[in-house]
Amino acid sequence: MIPPSIRTEIEQRLRNIEREENVCIFYACESGSRAWDFASENSDYDVRFLYIHPTDWYLSIEVRRDVIERPVADDIDLNGWDIRKALALLRKSNPPLLEWLQSPIIYHQKLTVVEKIRSLMPEYYSPLRCMHHYLHMAQGNFREYLKADEVWVKKYFYVLRPVLACKWIEGGYGVVPTEFQKLVDRLVDSLSLKSAIDELIERKRNGQELDMGPKIPIISAFIEKELEHFATLPHYPKSKSSDIHRLDKLFQDSLVELENSRCQAR
Repeated sequence: MIPPSIRTEIEQRLRNIEREENVCIFYACESGSRAWDFASENSDYDVRFLYIHPTDWYLSIEVRRDVIERPVADDIDLNGWDIRKALALLRKSNPPLLEWLQSPIIYHQKLTVVEKIRSLMPEYYSPLRCMHHYLHMAQGNFREYLKADEVWVKKYFYVLRPVLACKWIEGGYGVVPTEFQKLVDRLVDSLSLKSAIDELIERKRNGQELDMGPKIPIISAFIEKELEHFATLPHYPKSKSSDIHRLDKLFQDSLVELENSRCQAR
C-alpha cells in the first residue's frame, strides 16, 4: 500500500516532468521491492514510467536521449523510458520492461498504448533471453553476497526471486510475474522452505535490519541446488515473433493518438 501523501507527491513530480521535458507520461508504476511485495517501511519508491514526445521530436537527424532520470529525493526514485526505446526492448523481451508492465502498483495510465503493448507480450516474450537475464542476476548476487558463512541476509531476496523466475520459465508458465509471492506459491512445494521464506519476508516488512548474519541453511541449500541445476541450460525457445513492423505501427498509432488526446506534451 502506497501512503496517499506519497502517491500525491509522486503524481505531482510526474506532472512536473511532463512540463519540464515536454512529454506525455502515459504509464507510471512501482518497481523493485514494493512491487515485488517484500518492501520494508524505509524502502525507496522506485517509480518507473514510459513517455512519448510530440511527433516533431522524432523527426530529427540528431540522436537524442531516450531516458529521463531524476535524483533520488525523499526516498522517491524516478526513471523513465521513451516509447521508442520501450518498444525496441519489448522486441528483445527485456525482463525489467515486462515486470513494469505487470506491476501491481500503477500510479497512472493514459492512452491505449500500454494495453496494446501488453497484448503483444506473449508474442515477443523469449524464455531464452529471460532465462539468461534471471540466471545471471542470481549467480552474480549469490557470488557477491551469499557464499561465505556470514551473509548479507536481505540479499537472499535478490537471489531467491531470480532463481524462482528461472524455475517459472523452465515450467513453461509464460511471462514471469512481478510479485514474489506468486512465484513462491506456484513453485515452492516444501512447507519448511516456504515457512523460512515467509519468516524472512515478515522480518523485512517489519523493518528488521537484515544486514550481515549467519546463513539460513534451508534457503541456502535450495539456492545452491537450483543454481547447480541451471548451470547447464537446456534449449529454450526464442520469442514467437521478432517482427518490427507491428511495433512500428504501434509507435505510429501512438503518435496519432497523442496528437488527438488531452495528454498533449506542452
